[in-house]
This record gives sequence, C-alpha cells and structure tokens, in this order.
Amino acid sequence: MNQAPKIRLYVTDLFAAGYNIILEQAPSHYLAHVMRAKEGDAVAVFNGQEGEWLASVASISKKAVTLQLQHILSKHKASPDLWLAFAPIKNKVDVVVEKAVELGVSKLLPVYTRHAVVKSVNMDKVTSYAVEAAEQCGRHDVPAIEEVKDIPTLLGNWPKDRILLFADESGKGADLKTLLPSLPAGKYGILVGPEGGFSDDERKALAIASQVKAFCMGPRILRADTASIAALACVQAWLGDWEERPNFVAHFETTGT
Repeated sequence: MNQAPKIRLYVTDLFAAGYNIILEQAPSHYLAHVMRAKEGDAVAVFNGQEGEWLASVASISKKAVTLQLQHILSKHKASPDLWLAFAPIKNKVDVVVEKAVELGVSKLLPVYTRHAVVKSVNMDKVTSYAVEAAEQCGRHDVPAIEEVKDIPTLLGNWPKDRILLFADESGKGADLKTLLPSLPAGKYGILVGPEGGFSDDERKALAIASQVKAFCMGPRILRADTASIAALACVQAWLGDWEERPNFVAHFETTGT
C-alpha cells in the first residue's frame, strides 16, 4: 500500500494500530460502489479526538467494508470555538451547514423564527451534511449540532461568557471593522436570521440580551445563506483562523505542484 489516501472518512471508533473498523452501511456503500475501492487501498480516517490516521481496506463484502488502522498521519487539531446559530432556509440548509463546517465552526444551532419559511428540519440530514463537509475540507472534527430552538429559548440558554454577534439586516448594528476590535477576548457565536428577517418581538429580545452585539451586514441585501458565509469569514479572519496554513501545504512545497 504505497499510494497516498485520496479518501477521508469520519468514524466513531477509537484508534489503535492494527485495529479493524467495520464501516456502517452508508460509508461501506460509498467506498465499495461509488469510489470502487479495492482491498489494500489507502483511506484516511478521523474520529474527532485522535487526529487523522492511515487505514487500508482489509475486506469488502456485501454487508460491510472493513478497514485496518495503520498509523497516525497527523495529530488532532480542534477547530476554533465559534458557534453559528441560523434560521433554516428553504432548499439551502445543506449549503449553510456545508460552508459553516468548511469555515471551521465548532457548533451549529438551528433556530426557528417567526418569519422563517422552513418550519421543520431533518436533523439526520443536517448531521450527514456536516460529516460530509468535514471529510472533504480536511478538519479533524465534526461540529456539535444542537436540536432546534426558538429565539427565546436560544437566548435563555446562551452561555453568559459567550458573545452572540447578531447579523442585523436593518442596518442599525455597528460595522464589523469597529465592533470586533472593541470586543473582549473570549468566546463568540453568530446569529443569522431567515429570509423574512426577525419579528419585532424577536428584535426586542435580542436588543435587551446582555450577550448580544448587533452588527451591520453592509450596503446590499444579502440572502440568508450568503449572510452566514460572509459573517463567518469576517469573524474567522479577525480571530486569526485565516493565518493558519492548510495540512496539505507540505505536499505543494515538496512536489512544486
């Protein structure tokens, strides 16, 4: 087994050299029938705790694919402690979750709002979107995902030591360039609303919550999914996440490609 792994999979097993992992139905089908993996092929695996490991395809049967762990490839690196609370939007929940995971959020909190078009969320699908995005983007963990809440419940349970940055589409919030440097060091979350915006009652609840800081999303009307991506990118850049180098930089440095 000399080839570098082209496939990454998230698994829940604990890792040890020589240990066999029997994959569940979905990843087994993906490896055997989508990627057409063969015995001996290399696969990178991560479990959110022990970094990324090299594994090989030990066997392929009708019921399951079995991987055998070889050795660690890279030590575990936790994602930034940044949360995203978002109102699910029609036909775009997968986009918001995928891009939030790529941008490094550590927790996703779907929020029902009065003007939201979407009134129910398939949490199994949300989890699936998050896992697939984590596998693709190279992070070592999958963000935690909380059950759906409404605004009063979200604010009532919001940690006292975590600032909630509220994307205020009315334009009344502070500009991020001024707001972010004024904030104390600590933990942060971002709240982005639905297509129809927040109701008056929800705005009042946000206005009186001590942890909430409203910010302006600029001069143009943004779709809700665009607002989530833009806000996360701005805050992550300010927090220093974009100063990090990707895991695959060494490949380019050694190959020149």
